[in-house]
Amino acid sequence: MTQHDTAADRTFQVDLRGLVDLLSHHLYSSPRVYLRELLQNAVDALTARHALQPGASASEFGIRLYADGSSVRVEDDGVGLTEADVHTFLATIGRSSKRAEKIAEQRADYIGQFGIGLLSCFLVADEIHVLSRSARTPGAPAVEWRGRGDGSYTVRTLPASARTRPGTTVTLTPRPDAREWTRPDQVRSLAGHFGSLLRHPVTFDDGRGDPVPVNPEPAPWARTHPTPGARNRALAAYGEQVFGFTPLDTIELDLPAVGLKGIACVLPEAVPAGRRHGHRVHVKGMLLSEQAAEILPEWAFFVRCVVDAESLRPTASREALYEDDTLAAVRDALAERLRAWLARTAASAPELLGRFLQVHHLAVKSLAVHDDEILRMLLPWLPFETTDGHATLDEFARSHRTVLVTSSVEEFRQVAAIASAAGLGVVNGGYTYDRELVHRLPEIRPEVTVADLDPATLTAHLDPVDRETELAAASYLAQARDALAVFDCDVALRTFQPAAAPALLIDSREARHERTRSQLAREQEGGLWGDILGHLRQEAPRAQLILNQLNPLVRTAVTIDEPELARTSAEALYGQAAMLSRRPLRPAESSLINRSFLDLLAHALRKDS
Repeated sequence: MTQHDTAADRTFQVDLRGLVDLLSHHLYSSPRVYLRELLQNAVDALTARHALQPGASASEFGIRLYADGSSVRVEDDGVGLTEADVHTFLATIGRSSKRAEKIAEQRADYIGQFGIGLLSCFLVADEIHVLSRSARTPGAPAVEWRGRGDGSYTVRTLPASARTRPGTTVTLTPRPDAREWTRPDQVRSLAGHFGSLLRHPVTFDDGRGDPVPVNPEPAPWARTHPTPGARNRALAAYGEQVFGFTPLDTIELDLPAVGLKGIACVLPEAVPAGRRHGHRVHVKGMLLSEQAAEILPEWAFFVRCVVDAESLRPTASREALYEDDTLAAVRDALAERLRAWLARTAASAPELLGRFLQVHHLAVKSLAVHDDEILRMLLPWLPFETTDGHATLDEFARSHRTVLVTSSVEEFRQVAAIASAAGLGVVNGGYTYDRELVHRLPEIRPEVTVADLDPATLTAHLDPVDRETELAAASYLAQARDALAVFDCDVALRTFQPAAAPALLIDSREARHERTRSQLAREQEGGLWGDILGHLRQEAPRAQLILNQLNPLVRTAVTIDEPELARTSAEALYGQAAMLSRRPLRPAESSLINRSFLDLLAHALRKDS
């Protein structure tokens, strides 16, 4: 019996069933990765073939995929395997098809490892057939390897006629439960998904027509274009094809030190703060991940990227990036590219900047908080909610040399109308980042003063009434204070604009918290908890209900001499002011609003009758 007729059953040097379970349940996210692993093995083999024959053109060697419903076949013109290679690399898991003594210097040229990559095919097949012929050994015979799901395999050499050219062919016979991953249309789709940017020609053939190219064109950033405008349009079209949206703009990315090229697509719609999009990362043309959020810093959630890199390191599953110094350096460098785009846009494209900030001002605010350069560049352009409406800080500072900022949205809504009528310039500082950023405005506009708004600042701009009016309303004010004592609320009479506003309730969140704590201390007097609260007790700040003497309803109310009606009207004015503040109402306040309305309705009905 000749050597090429010899075939002996052997077993893998590993528990194959346990390994396949590990691959399917813990390492790989889906059985579909089998095709990516086959493509990676073929690409590595081609890389080694080009190293062996450096004069060969890139198109001389390629990869061919076949799928007809009954089998899947991947054929490459790579370096191929000898019988010794087969025993070493297809039978011992963890070895690489890259020769051991050259791994160190050649590691950057390869994507994966042949042995474990090939065994991923057991996710969809019970038998793998490999036919290979080495290009390293002239006249080497072809070698056949058949691996089975039970862990056994056979190896035999074949006549040279079995495969006339160097390279490798891998054939899978799909299991019935895995046919969804091996249908011809699915194989073609997966090939395009994983291999659209591969640098070697890849074709697909389903046996019903001519083979079709999987990667007919290089990446758009690798092509030449007649004009910069044509290049920008091509990059935007590619971004739309990949992500499904028309980018607000595209940012070209190029980091020669790690061989990274690609684009960042600016999202046309706002996204929640802190939400991190996945980015498409290719390594040497092969798609590694569609969810590689770690490629960019957290603040860059206004873009989605597609990049191809040479030097990024995949994790064991080759579905994510390994967090190392190289990835950290790439992340920092890409962040600088995004900052540079912001700077260019601010300097030369104000219309684009306006559209960008209208959509992504929150993202820029989060960046400006921690980045002094972006702060100086963009803070004057950022929109804020102010007493002059939504305006940029630059516009607002031109009208108000003293800028007041509230600590909460609720506080701004309480005072906005009154402050605007009084000519005060107030910015809503209740949203994320806003208060901190407004306080940094003097760093860019030294002529502007920024201060927190407090009740004293506002009440100082409310005009007192004359002494006679105050005395005439004294009885009503005393009854109103008594009625509202349960809310720790004082009552005062002032004049302010707009006259249509009958009352203003000044009551900060901090003041309400302090009153709640004081109330607890009173209720818990005695015992350890009461002692603790009593020790912390201080004079609780009171809310203020400011009645507007310019309002006709208030002028009528302060003349009421019927005690119950006076109390009811004061409660109604308090309830209306509390609702206008847009803060959450306490149960007692909701009850007061309902009761005062019904009491006033009953009074009106009795009067009519």
